[in-house]
Amino acid sequence: MDAQDLRALQAPLKDKYKDAPESAVVTLKAHGALDDSGIACKVETGRALVEAGLHPATGGPGTQACSGDMLLEALVACAGVTLKAVATALEFKLRGGTVSAEGDLDFRGTLGVAKDAPVGFRAIRLRFDLDTDEPAERIATLTKLTERYCVVYQTLANPPPMALSIETGA
Repeated sequence: MDAQDLRALQAPLKDKYKDAPESAVVTLKAHGALDDSGIACKVETGRALVEAGLHPATGGPGTQACSGDMLLEALVACAGVTLKAVATALEFKLRGGTVSAEGDLDFRGTLGVAKDAPVGFRAIRLRFDLDTDEPAERIATLTKLTERYCVVYQTLANPPPMALSIETGA
């Protein structure tokens, strides 16, 4: 695919997003499962090897994970493992559960249709559904510590300074 092919592929999407801005907002989802054995979270990706590509909302084929999918998968995996580690350390009786993340991505910003639209997620919602009989105050402690120690959550909530560099083989 060259630049002309990409522009031709994206032109109808750009026109659609200009005319109907709400059609550019897509909710991406990721889910993970917790169980009572070990400190792990099984994240459903659909593939053993994840191949990244454009989301269909930017002209992609829909067979590859977009960066938004991968970000939510990382959040679910990290939050699930962190919750399991904290629960283990607290001797919190957790029989299992699920971790879900949903994020609203506005593709107008990604395609340059609207300069005021975000390039990235408008909002992300992280949810735990836990199988436990623990009292509310212990659940609150688990939640607070999971939030505190989840690397991906903290990075999204409080982004660190970043540097970008590009090197060439020349």
